[in-house]
Amino acid sequence: QLQLVESGGALVQPGGSLVLSCVVSGSKWTLDRYGIGWFRQAPGREREGISCISAGDGSTDYKDSVKGRFTISRDAAKNTVYLQMNNLKSEDTGVYYCAADWGRIIATLDERAFASWGQGTQVTVSS
Repeated sequence: QLQLVESGGALVQPGGSLVLSCVVSGSKWTLDRYGIGWFRQAPGREREGISCISAGDGSTDYKDSVKGRFTISRDAAKNTVYLQMNNLKSEDTGVYYCAADWGRIIATLDERAFASWGQGTQVTVSS
């Protein structure tokens, strides 16, 4: 059974940076066979798609509000997908989840496309 474990969440001041990690395990397939998405749920709000990296060529997609600040990447040798977050803002606060979809060759921010989810990691941006 596929397992995803997020880490790297923390309390950070506005303008700061964080790197979130998502370790994927429990599959016979290599990481590049999966599309991996990052999602965020802010207090009192619905979960939203933040970024995605596709299976295969690793094409990416980002929510407009994080473009130019966040970067998604993967290290297949470590079975890990990263989300580099720079210039963090208070509105970036929330629980961040990663999710996987086998064979997803087109990046998407639609959470309905993803079958396997991690438990989340808390990011708080506050002074």
